[in-house]
Amino acid sequence: MSKNLGVLRWGIIGCGNVTEVKSGPAYNLTEGFELHGVMRRNLEKAQDYAKRHQVPFSTDNASEIIENPNIDAIYIATPPDTHKFYGLQVAKAGKPCCIEKPMAPNYNDSLEIYQAFQKKKLPLFIAYYRRSLPRFLEVKEWLDNGYIGAVRHVRWYKSRSASPMDLSGEYNWRTDKRIAAGGYFDDLASHGLDLFTFLLGAIKDASGFAINQQGLYSAYDAITGSWIHENGTTGEGSWVFGAQEREDKVELFGSKGVIRFSVLDELPIELQSETKNESLSIAHPKHLHQYHVANMKKHLNGGFVHPSTGASGLHTSWVMDKILGTI
Repeated sequence: MSKNLGVLRWGIIGCGNVTEVKSGPAYNLTEGFELHGVMRRNLEKAQDYAKRHQVPFSTDNASEIIENPNIDAIYIATPPDTHKFYGLQVAKAGKPCCIEKPMAPNYNDSLEIYQAFQKKKLPLFIAYYRRSLPRFLEVKEWLDNGYIGAVRHVRWYKSRSASPMDLSGEYNWRTDKRIAAGGYFDDLASHGLDLFTFLLGAIKDASGFAINQQGLYSAYDAITGSWIHENGTTGEGSWVFGAQEREDKVELFGSKGVIRFSVLDELPIELQSETKNESLSIAHPKHLHQYHVANMKKHLNGGFVHPSTGASGLHTSWVMDKILGTI
């Protein structure tokens, strides 16, 4: 914690759209945290963000955030291809860090980031905030209570049609294979794969197929994968980003029942079992990172381990690369 203020002062590298409502405000709303500085390559936009969010300092130079003596911790919210570049600088500066998901575009870069923070014994968090959301904690409670018995299999189907941006040919870093080889798989499927390891434990092996069916951009747009958790639960996933309809459906099949939910949508979570039947609608908070950020505060205070750390984020990067066939 800051010795002078008794508050941990955060700086954001990359105060773009994701930080406007989803994540940025959570830092000021968490007791004991303060958003003190923001950086964006466009200085005018950085200054505008700072003015609207009551942030004291803004810049277009990341070093002025990372090396700022008035900033104690860093949130990296840039596209994945720069996560390692900035992450290694933060580790060198000796500051706690939260990195947007995915941790990096590939497992090897993720490993390098992880090792840099491990070497200095610095806290590292990855923004897989679903591990802290109430709707998924309820699913975890159902599993922990044994309502569906032993989990035998998990199945996830995620589809959507090509977006107007996809069809227009307009540049989108999310579908640029140099930044995200898996395209929307990297951006969206990473959430679910990470969530499954939170709910069911680590994955010991995975494989898959990845192709580009539409030719609208350079990244993959259709991926299928299968995996097995260390506890013996098998899994399968299909991610299709050129289908007619949007769908997001997860099914957890157990020896005594089934749980159904969506990873990215807010459909009700459903439990059907021999002993309990329930359907719950649990809304997300306005600022999706609210509980994730609050849990970082608890972790840094001691006596609590955050559910999404560098170690868990590294494991998710490994699973993704296994499905994409890059390792």
